[in-house]
Amino acid sequence: MNTSFEQLEVRPALIAGLAKAGITVPTQIQAAVIPDALKGLDVIGQSATGTGKTLAYLLPLFQKVDTSKREMQAIVLAPTHELAMQIFRQAELLAQNSGEPVTAAVIIGEVNIARQIDKLKEKPHLIIGSAGRILELIQKRKINAQTIKTLVVDEADRLLDDSNRAAVASVIKSTQKDRQLMLFSATITPAAVENAAEWMQDPVYSTVQADSVVPLEIDHVFIMADARDKIDTLRKILASLQTERTLVFVNTANSIAEVVAKLCHHGVAAVGIHGSSMKGERQAAMEDFRTGRARVMVASDLAARGLDIPGVENVVNLDLPEDPQSYLHRAGRTGRAGEFGSVISVVDRTEARHINFLQKSLQIRIPEKLLSYGKLVDPAKPVRRETLKKPK
Repeated sequence: MNTSFEQLEVRPALIAGLAKAGITVPTQIQAAVIPDALKGLDVIGQSATGTGKTLAYLLPLFQKVDTSKREMQAIVLAPTHELAMQIFRQAELLAQNSGEPVTAAVIIGEVNIARQIDKLKEKPHLIIGSAGRILELIQKRKINAQTIKTLVVDEADRLLDDSNRAAVASVIKSTQKDRQLMLFSATITPAAVENAAEWMQDPVYSTVQADSVVPLEIDHVFIMADARDKIDTLRKILASLQTERTLVFVNTANSIAEVVAKLCHHGVAAVGIHGSSMKGERQAAMEDFRTGRARVMVASDLAARGLDIPGVENVVNLDLPEDPQSYLHRAGRTGRAGEFGSVISVVDRTEARHINFLQKSLQIRIPEKLLSYGKLVDPAKPVRRETLKKPK
């Protein structure tokens, strides 16, 4: 029997707000996490990309916020500006649809800090953003960490790696010891759990295992191409697909500009984002892709981490990811919320072996396809000599 939001003791106003957005039944991770989160327990939540983890922590946050107080009560840390903005938009939509007077502010780097300080003077209940900038404003006494009741670390495996852990740890340590800490990710590694153990009190580990590591709604194929022909092959794939939104992955930021320039030269509306893109450039590219002005977005793994763009029909790996987890994160940009999608990997001879490794690691089938007359077809099977008829 399906669990309802009423059974999870979510407030009626929030349930009504969800219904306006077309959400009437909780996902598995929401059903697993919300009761413990509402009790104030520390939580580690793991489930596949696109399964509703954001609402799994936003709903308890909204329910626990004391809106009669003008003070900062919760912080959500995110590894990228794009993910922070997505969380913020979902929080704004939930507040608007439910009528709950919960206020939020985005605090990220590469943005005028004076404007952010002005926003903080309004005492938003919820602060969403990057650990580095939030820590800076805590140190400047513009964010009062002592009033924070709950702290969420989204994409925890990334935020607790060697390059981000110090800033995250400093933010956590600035809050009261009795605050609630929740970690969420599609893939929470043992190292991430170990790193967080010193800050958590008897955490509840909620993990939702899918029937397959990668959603069954996603098809996977690969196409062979020489390295020098990959962009031309990509152009042919895009002509074959004729879809509105395709996300293309490359392994290095330097490749993004080249791919975008060559696609645009051939009349394909494309934009690109990478981890070091300026905020304005990222926002413009995201808006063009969301609204359909750009049909293709070319991105690195770092830039696309946590992206939730409705309607991405295809993911193309112009470079194969280095590990199965990266493939999983890329694949998760399509086939979301039960929709169908496809992942097409363009590989050269040196990468072909890696396809077998990915198939075994992720327990999926990635068959080879050929481009023929604008369509993806199966390779022709060789005809055995004994089946050939001798001429009379």
